[in-house]
Amino acid sequence: MLSIEIFSDVICPWCFIGKRRMDNALASEVGEGVSLRWRPYMLYPNIPLSGWDRLEFLQRRFGHAADMARIPERLQQEADDVGIELRYDLIQRTPNTLMAHRLIDWFYDQSSNAHGLSDDSASGAMSDVIASKAALAQHRIAEVLFQGYFCRGLNVGDVHVLTDLAAEAGADTTGLKAFLLSEQGTEAVNQQLARAPDLGIAGVPGYLLGGGFLLPGAQNEETIKKIVSRAKVRFAS
Repeated sequence: MLSIEIFSDVICPWCFIGKRRMDNALASEVGEGVSLRWRPYMLYPNIPLSGWDRLEFLQRRFGHAADMARIPERLQQEADDVGIELRYDLIQRTPNTLMAHRLIDWFYDQSSNAHGLSDDSASGAMSDVIASKAALAQHRIAEVLFQGYFCRGLNVGDVHVLTDLAAEAGADTTGLKAFLLSEQGTEAVNQQLARAPDLGIAGVPGYLLGGGFLLPGAQNEETIKKIVSRAKVRFAS
């Protein structure tokens, strides 16, 4: 079994594109014997828990002519190629993503404990690829969070939004708001955040294959297939 750890932030468009490319690559025979695990990364770790007004944030970075709806041409093309409709015009806040990362881990833990999550929304191809139920559940909420932020403009730093998205991803959300409003799961996320620089991860997405090889960036599907195939020979156990 080859493990692939995906270091990602839910407000990183290249991470969303990279996920779709990884899905496509692993839906082939290359995906047999691969297990995925999502790991946190924060593009803007200093954002307050309430987030920032996105227009003000953009104006601080790019001046008063900043356009909330503008999507760089290359990013737009790459998103179109994997079926993502980016709606930057809908995004009102740039959120702190710590709570979203805790939710992603919560999905893994809840499914590992064999209760609280439904498999109804699992795609056949990916469910065959991703080795464990816990990994599949985590992969599912990652997609829902990306869509919520980039395609619907939702504030993925808001506890109510996150709870609703968790329900959409098949979770029994009893007690989830209390969990998200507590400090539970924060230490585990912080441990992974601290681990990333030691692995050479200075940006995302970053894919750690077999604990020993780092594949940086949203690589194309053919590159992913080649690297995963080689890694399976070297690192799979």
